[in-house]
Amino acid sequence: MVTVTPLETTLGARITEIKIPEMTNDEWTVVEAAFHEHGALVFPDQHLTDEEQSTFGERFGDIEMLRDGSQKAVAISNQKPDGTAMDAEETRFKTLRGNEGWHTDSSYMPLAAKVSILSAQVVPSSGGETELADMRAAYDALDEVTRERIADLAAYHSLYASQAKAGYTFKTGEGYGYHTKGAPLRPLVKVHPVTGRKSLFIGRHAYRIPGMPDDEAQALLDDLLDAACKPPRTYAHQWKAGDVMLWDNRCILHRACPYDYNEIRVMRHVRVAGEPESELVVTGPDEHADAFVPSTSNR
Repeated sequence: MVTVTPLETTLGARITEIKIPEMTNDEWTVVEAAFHEHGALVFPDQHLTDEEQSTFGERFGDIEMLRDGSQKAVAISNQKPDGTAMDAEETRFKTLRGNEGWHTDSSYMPLAAKVSILSAQVVPSSGGETELADMRAAYDALDEVTRERIADLAAYHSLYASQAKAGYTFKTGEGYGYHTKGAPLRPLVKVHPVTGRKSLFIGRHAYRIPGMPDDEAQALLDDLLDAACKPPRTYAHQWKAGDVMLWDNRCILHRACPYDYNEIRVMRHVRVAGEPESELVVTGPDEHADAFVPSTSNR
């Protein structure tokens, strides 16, 4: 019988007494309900194959593909094909380091992500945790003045902007998420399409608020993020090979934690696209988006 054990935070639950590839419809009903209630789920000791992880993701919806439609499960790793660790100048390494900032997946795309599913293949000797933060509880903790201030505000989301802020500049088309100049505009307060709960929809990809001076907007976004991502609203998962963890991008932020980058860390990622009715927005135009993209002569 499936066991659901809430974590000692405002989010998350540990799911045991289950094997994901053998999940029955009754077990899925329990898992889906726990997902909506807790926002994040941890499944220890699963050791899924690529196909099994993708099939699990498809229970939640359509898998978000790379642009060529070639992959469902994607490796998130600092390991090169020859088995050695990437160096700091490689594009992929810069993207991995950027992921150490709090974010929600694909908010910089017209269709934001619904669910992210990570499984651990190879873990370093220490560090390399994945940390989650509960934006439902963060919204609940806001004072009424702040709630009123942000109720009708929206922010642009851009991977160019978030990577530039982290010290990395990317060319148009250089990688997934770097192929459009237009920036999606998303409300700071999101109503969950299933539970109806309100949450903050912020993170490192959010960078401008229309009608507000940029310095004031950035200060507001930074203050909201700093206040939100604190105990008891956070959980850091200490990975063991075979673990699976998933979270609801519509109400949970996440980030990767540092480790010794000379060691190898290999995760497998499946990202489920959101339903267009709730996660699709019109892209840009943001007249400042070009500031984060190299000029045409460098593309």
